[in-house]
Amino acid sequence: MYKRIVLFFIFLGFACGAFAQESDTTQVEVPAEVPVINYSSTPKRYKIADIKVTGIKNYDDFVLIGFSGLSVGDVVTIPDAGGEITTAVKRFWKHGLFSDVKILATKIEGDQVWLEIQLKQRPRISEVNYHGIKKGEREDLEAKLGLKKGFQVTPNLMDRAKIVIQKFFDGKGFKNVDVDIVQRDDLSKEGEVIVDINIDKNEKTKIHRIYFEGNEALSARDLKKAMKKTNEKFSLPNDWKTSILEAFSTKKFTTEEYENDKNNIIAKYNEHGYRDAVLLSDSVVNFNEKKVDIFLKVEEGDKYYLKDIRFVGNTQYASDYLEAILGMKPGEVYNQKKLNERLTTDEDAVSNVYYNNGYIFFSADPVEVDVDNDSISLEVRIQEGPQATINRVIINGNDRLYEDIVRRELRTKPGMLFSREDLMRSVREIAQMGHFDPENMEPKPLPDPDNGTVDIQYNLTSKANDQIEFSAGWGQTGVIGKLSLKFTNFSMKNFLNPKTYKGIIPQGEGQTLTLSGQTNGRYYQAYSISFMDPWFGGRRPNTLSVSAYFSKQTDISSNYYNNSMSNYYGGYPYYGNSMYGGYYNNNNYELAYDPDKSIMMFGLSAGYGKRLNWPDDYFQFMATLNYQMYIMHDWAYFLVQNGTCHNVNLELMLQRNSIDNPLYTRSGSQFSLSVSATPPYSLWDGKDYANMSDDNPDKFKFIEYHKWKFKAKIFSPLAPRAIKRTPVLMTRVEYGFLGSYNKHKRSPFETFYMGGDGMSGYSSTYATETIGLRGYENGSIAGNGGYNSYGYAYSRLAMELRYPFLLEPSSTIYGLVFAEAGNAWKDLKSFNPFDLKRSAGVGVRIFLPMIGLMGIDWAYGFDKVDGQRSAGGSNFHFIIGQEF
Repeated sequence: MYKRIVLFFIFLGFACGAFAQESDTTQVEVPAEVPVINYSSTPKRYKIADIKVTGIKNYDDFVLIGFSGLSVGDVVTIPDAGGEITTAVKRFWKHGLFSDVKILATKIEGDQVWLEIQLKQRPRISEVNYHGIKKGEREDLEAKLGLKKGFQVTPNLMDRAKIVIQKFFDGKGFKNVDVDIVQRDDLSKEGEVIVDINIDKNEKTKIHRIYFEGNEALSARDLKKAMKKTNEKFSLPNDWKTSILEAFSTKKFTTEEYENDKNNIIAKYNEHGYRDAVLLSDSVVNFNEKKVDIFLKVEEGDKYYLKDIRFVGNTQYASDYLEAILGMKPGEVYNQKKLNERLTTDEDAVSNVYYNNGYIFFSADPVEVDVDNDSISLEVRIQEGPQATINRVIINGNDRLYEDIVRRELRTKPGMLFSREDLMRSVREIAQMGHFDPENMEPKPLPDPDNGTVDIQYNLTSKANDQIEFSAGWGQTGVIGKLSLKFTNFSMKNFLNPKTYKGIIPQGEGQTLTLSGQTNGRYYQAYSISFMDPWFGGRRPNTLSVSAYFSKQTDISSNYYNNSMSNYYGGYPYYGNSMYGGYYNNNNYELAYDPDKSIMMFGLSAGYGKRLNWPDDYFQFMATLNYQMYIMHDWAYFLVQNGTCHNVNLELMLQRNSIDNPLYTRSGSQFSLSVSATPPYSLWDGKDYANMSDDNPDKFKFIEYHKWKFKAKIFSPLAPRAIKRTPVLMTRVEYGFLGSYNKHKRSPFETFYMGGDGMSGYSSTYATETIGLRGYENGSIAGNGGYNSYGYAYSRLAMELRYPFLLEPSSTIYGLVFAEAGNAWKDLKSFNPFDLKRSAGVGVRIFLPMIGLMGIDWAYGFDKVDGQRSAGGSNFHFIIGQEF
């Protein structure tokens, strides 16, 4: 029986072998038995015959084998005791991409070994969810973390994410934020996980109190002022400027700012001569869930004074001259902050004396060469280097203007000596053009010590500057529509060459073309066109401007007044603002059209301006010849009701503009003094104006006057220039006077219309100059003249504190708090600069490139106008397209 069974299996084996030889299918070989390695035996050296990788789908084998550092032909030791194979395993673990790593010897023959690298891949991210935070915070974190779909989950990635999140919210004042990162298998996708990031910000951490120990020379208040960002609850100091800065400073606690402010404390001691001051200890203790107390212990050390200062290595400038610029004398307190500022950072520092004369390789190193008790001898070691000339000027980011238009504004040109002053002035001039973002201008000197030259690189960010205004509103005569197009990059020389057009107009030369139209149909229409070339002729910064305008306005039928208003005012037509907007419209005011009552105005002007070099090159002189013609038919709002008046005048203006940024100005000033005058016709025309009535058309056929104006704005930064969000104090002074050659022929035009937002409207502000005074209704202030009356002198003073909220190419937004005062008088004899109407308020400004400046102010007028308070009190004012 046993023999039969053996023969059966032998036969079956031959049958299977024969079937295998006849079949076309792939033969499956039974793998050889994995060799058993005895780790207690003596290690042997084997040559790698083959390497294969298992367990991984998303990587090529050759990449993973490369990770291991092993290759076919290498000799390895088996058993491995910290040798090549152990090192290869560590390399895989170091990458952090795998949750399990094994290297097996699958076959050993003679001195050869076959290796298999078995890897288990970590899962990949299929989705990331944030919980417990706002949309804006989530977007900011997504950018910082970089956790995206398809990324492989590693311990390092998750640990980094937690640290970044905690640091992000710590910077926002959330010191006790809790972060829990949870991974869930994505059942729909094998090998992928859903990552849930659960964030509990808890309460924002604020500072309750800051306590100092060991301070005797400096008070706790002085040290707290030195801490720029780590501030306890605000209390009003004696110093108003410090008060403003603290009012804008943060009260939240952040670790990063706290570390910086500890250095600021030591810097404050160094400023007062305590060069050895140290911070012995500090601690942050929870006061409650929302606040912390900070305890700091200092050791002040001794106070030091300057014994003497010597300059060494200077050959271009005498030591006496450099000492005068440094401004520090023997016997003074050893102020290290002042020493650094006077050597390097101030605009008139020692370093800038050299930098402005080509010495870009200059350096100054102050060395304490002798310390005797409380006295220190300083040696300022100068390395002047060679004078560097400018090799190349590189402009990056300009895609709006022809390059020569940008280059003509530069004060840095190839072949010139390098000058830091010229470099910063060039940045200012480019900013004034308005075509590039002034907040992101990066001038970059690239010195080449080998050749003694420097390349200047200007990195610019273009921004849209053309403006389109399309508005509609409701006035006393119906809907008012306005369309205004302002092209600030116009090119007149390419006007007849359509091939050069970019869009619908020729562009690239930085000229300004403005087209404007405003109408509400038959009652009012106005059109204007202006052109300005800031470099007329292309060689010098001489300005040419030309403009023309036309407007026509009709009045209301007298029958309408008589029928509608007699019951209210005894037949006397009242033109107050309240009745225009209310009673008149309700009685179909817009239907009382009378074409026989009208005023038409036509005007032309041409101006030429020249940049001056004295007293400095911020000055400009401008001369403008103007002509206006007024044609009136039964127009009841001027002294002249019928006839044609001509106004030919020459305006001369001297102005100085040194502001650093036209959108959000941090520093600089604007001054202008102007006089415009007509010929004194009354001196030679032989007419007796004293006996001529005002309604005589010949009296004002040729208008005569002389008009004087002075305006000044000064911008004072309340924080260092390096701080982008710098609060700024703007102060303003304005005066205007309209005089006459003959007291019997005072001009009915070119007067001052004061009060309100300062925006020109068509209802009553033609042929006059609008002056804003917030807190009062438009046109309400005119020297006891009542509504819609005009002044021959005005005064305006203002202080405005500004703080920026957003400074980006797409928009500029800042808030303001203001106090101002002003008044207007009916004649020059009544002028009193101390008799002013006062107001105060708050507002916001928004600048959008395609629209221009917009804003809203709320102001409260404190004083009576004509004995009444109705014009003052609480008022809102809207600003569109201009800043008055």
